[in-house]
Amino acid sequence: MTPITVAVDAMGGDFGPSVVVPAALQVLEQYPDLHLILVGDQARLETLLHEHAGEAPARIKVQHASQSVAMDESPATALRQKKDSSMRVAINLVQQGNAAACVSAGNTGALMATARFVLKTLPGIDRPAIISSFPVETGGCVRLLDLGANVDSTPAHLVQFAIMGSVMVSEMDGLEAPRVCLLNIGHEDIKGNELVRESAKLLSVTRGIHYAGYIEGDEIYQGGADVIVCDGFVGNVALKTMEGVALLIKKLLKQEFGRSWMTRLAASVSLPVLKAVARWLDPDRYNGATFIGLKGIVVKSHGRASVKAFVRALTEARFQAEKNIPQCISHRVELLLKQSASDGAQLT
Repeated sequence: MTPITVAVDAMGGDFGPSVVVPAALQVLEQYPDLHLILVGDQARLETLLHEHAGEAPARIKVQHASQSVAMDESPATALRQKKDSSMRVAINLVQQGNAAACVSAGNTGALMATARFVLKTLPGIDRPAIISSFPVETGGCVRLLDLGANVDSTPAHLVQFAIMGSVMVSEMDGLEAPRVCLLNIGHEDIKGNELVRESAKLLSVTRGIHYAGYIEGDEIYQGGADVIVCDGFVGNVALKTMEGVALLIKKLLKQEFGRSWMTRLAASVSLPVLKAVARWLDPDRYNGATFIGLKGIVVKSHGRASVKAFVRALTEARFQAEKNIPQCISHRVELLLKQSASDGAQLT
């Protein structure tokens, strides 16, 4: 059993070490091959480890970092002035080969800027993208990218996103030919803006991609695609809308079932159904977005993640490291770059 080491920005997010430490202890119980390096305030981390576990497990190490990045800090400030932040040190560990992946719940912009500066993009990839998974009604999940890393993308960028997403789903979910769709406002060829239409033309002649055409926003959860590609502006709006609707449904159910004794009685009768719906809507099950396209694995946890959610992000990082997703993407891109000239696909 080959050990897998994940570096963790223990100071990032709204709750920092109070969530990271118990999550780290839980995930180590699940995966005997996993080792963690918690980066941050050494004294605070060691105190919390002692409170939760008595003696820290041998598979946890603590590395001190004298700084942390605030959730509202500008990416430029974090990059230039926080060179000993827990975020920067954790990413450095990946770059140095001391960790196979990094997980942080910290400032998204700062994390992306720092990761891109330290790790660089893979050969043939112009820009990294943010990819995450969402449940579908048929079971399993769909992966959507870009979720906000790039608000101004070109057709070549969307083709690169499609390649990266396809490779990731193929390796992580065991699908031989993942269905790749472009998010659009309709299914007809004439629908959509120039970016989407030109991207569709390129994807239709790109080998190694099972391009399945357009998909609309109301079809994201229906299971008709394995990878959905869009630019970061559209993807982030879609993501925030989906999160907002899920919270609204949960709030309305709680509000309406608590309105009177009759509705409370109805709620008790409907409890198994309500629990099933709550599980399906639970964002903790899918916590952990990946900055895909870098020469290393960086997983972004939600800033307000619970212990359960942070365990999910750590698990995602472990599986990506086990599959060596960056190397798989690099290999696929190298092959497609050799074919692109003859096929007419513009990858860069």
